[in-house]
Amino acid sequence: MIDTEHPIFLGSASPRRREILATLGLPIRVVRATVDESALAGEAAAAYVERIALAKLLAVARLPEVVRAGAVIVADTAVILGDAILGKPRDEADARSMLGALSGREHEVWTRFVLASGEEPARAAHAETVRTRVVFRALDEDEIAGYAATGEGLDKAGAYAIQGIGGFAVARIEGSYTNVVGLPACEVVIALRRAGLLARFPALARP
Repeated sequence: MIDTEHPIFLGSASPRRREILATLGLPIRVVRATVDESALAGEAAAAYVERIALAKLLAVARLPEVVRAGAVIVADTAVILGDAILGKPRDEADARSMLGALSGREHEVWTRFVLASGEEPARAAHAETVRTRVVFRALDEDEIAGYAATGEGLDKAGAYAIQGIGGFAVARIEGSYTNVVGLPACEVVIALRRAGLLARFPALARP
């Protein structure tokens, strides 16, 4: 059960995921969940995000300090363009290529998140993939090059940050905004409640 002495262990280096959970008023502790996020040859998008998220959960479960966790959350976000999985760009040139492919087209952002209790951190109490539809406006070559050069998208799936400068490219979305940022806030709270890991929400509410 989550409380101030038993926070959520967030297995992610993403400051966006940390900020989403902190904004919800949930006590969190960030821990390392280092895994190889490379897609396998011919791997389908659903299988990819499921495999990476589970690998992150098992990485956190091996940490000795996880016994102090009220819950564990890990997540993996990917941009899906047709049948292609767009992860984090290798470099600025790869970022330009991704942005050019997304320009003027519709894509989906998938976030797979997995929850577990501190008592059984290697066993998923809940796993879910949330999908958001995103439409990019047509981008000029100078806009693509200029945005890629900012470096903002170099550590983000699809090479853009909807919550930052990259928002200039997004014409509209259908679905969860926070899912595109990196963690679907609504679905995470529902899952924590249903799994019995969060006694009440908001956690800071007075009885």
